[in-house]
Amino acid sequence: MNRLILIRHGETDYNLQNRYCGFSNPPLNKNGLEQAEKLSTRLNNFEIDRTSPLRPFPKMYWGGLPCWVNVSGVPLRPRDKIYCSDLKRAHQTAEVIFKQRAITKLADFREMNFGVFEGLNCEEIIEKYPKFYRDWIDNPRGVKIPQGERLEDVAKRVKTKLSFILSQNEGRIIALVTHGGPIRLILCQILKYNLNKFWQIEQNNTALNIIDYLETGPVIVRMNDVSHLEEAAGVSMCQ
Repeated sequence: MNRLILIRHGETDYNLQNRYCGFSNPPLNKNGLEQAEKLSTRLNNFEIDRTSPLRPFPKMYWGGLPCWVNVSGVPLRPRDKIYCSDLKRAHQTAEVIFKQRAITKLADFREMNFGVFEGLNCEEIIEKYPKFYRDWIDNPRGVKIPQGERLEDVAKRVKTKLSFILSQNEGRIIALVTHGGPIRLILCQILKYNLNKFWQIEQNNTALNIIDYLETGPVIVRMNDVSHLEEAAGVSMCQ
């Protein structure tokens, strides 16, 4: 089995201004660096067993079916692997969260190339490319943004590389710091969603997602978890 820790990068000025970023390469802003530091603190506060092998998590039953869940923490051991997109905002986030750990940068986990949308906010896109924008929102699977990628092509490159990494790291925990698009596509695949449901999955900056790959198939343990930001802001998790 494997455990996959999926993390979206911290905030950039593009995010703050609601601009499409894609292959553009802005750094984290001050808030983004603070978000990554909060997640690092959260993960480091878990008890870590750095010597024992990865074992099945406590067995529970839901709907008559066995499942293994562990919501107490996400320990990383020296033998576990950390990957990230090669774009600056993802690599910076990974460096802040996983201090002093080896991080492998991979272009396959870049955000979607948004072509002519890149650098523009929604209002500017609606003004310049109204039909393409409407198609992108209503039918993301079927549209190709000029000078950009198709969503299906992004899904293919992400799935191919992730499958290879999982096959090469049996029994390891894998952390992957990437972008909202690739994370949504991975979750769509696990949930067996049509890609036109792409927008129905939210991913906030530094969101934590945990997936356990079991013999019976993948199990999503956490999704879009930003409690490290909410707790820091004094928001009750019961609301």
